[in-house]
Amino acid sequence: MTDNLTPLAPALGSMTVLVAAVIVHDRAAGRVVLLQRGPRAKFGQGMWDLPLGKSEPGEPITDTAVRELYEETGLRVKPEALEVAQVVHGAQGVQAPNGYLTVVFAAHEWTGEPENREPDKAADVRWFEVDALPAEFVRTSAGALRRYLDGGPLVSLAGWR
Repeated sequence: MTDNLTPLAPALGSMTVLVAAVIVHDRAAGRVVLLQRGPRAKFGQGMWDLPLGKSEPGEPITDTAVRELYEETGLRVKPEALEVAQVVHGAQGVQAPNGYLTVVFAAHEWTGEPENREPDKAADVRWFEVDALPAEFVRTSAGALRRYLDGGPLVSLAGWR
């Protein structure tokens, strides 16, 4: 006897990875929180990035955003306070050979001060002025942040022909 999931097993390896990222935007001060990927990060070592991470099975994407932001920076946001800022569909990524879908949220209300809560993955976490963003910035995250700040298109594609 086989279970009903057996035919899906080969397809599971080819699924698109679901990711949440958060732009913590202090509008009054004109700044955002970024983290610098550490030397042992799985990609983009030494580059700046948005707080982000993969969704766990059965986890709503807003919960992923809240969890990852807290795990990485110590900042707390409420899921209902998140606004969709950008959707990035990547053709492939380091841990997503069959593509990824990143929902980038903006948070304008939070509690706490940014701190590096994952020093094994990140070298630094801090505020950046929106008009002085670092040059060494993960390309897809930098593009999503710039489109959000400029009021650009909500959906972007990365690596598609």
